Amino acid sequence: MSTETANKQNSSLVQALLSAINSLRFGSVEITVHEGRVTQIEKREKVRFTDSTNNPITPTEKSAAKILQDSN
Repeated sequence: MSTETANKQNSSLVQALLSAINSLRFGSVEITVHEGRVTQIEKREKVRFTDSTNNPITPTEKSAAKILQDSN
């Protein structure tokens, strides 16, 4: 592999990582490496629900459906 090709791949990898990180509010980005090479980037996002006093709540089926509807 030429140095130019390796640099392009590294640049693409860095861009993918930055995109995954920048798109998260709460969560994690996991990088999977096989034999010294990055093979996968996985993003997990947490969604937290709070009431008007910022206390955590367990969403009911109705409120969860409303949240999903509002996001579409």
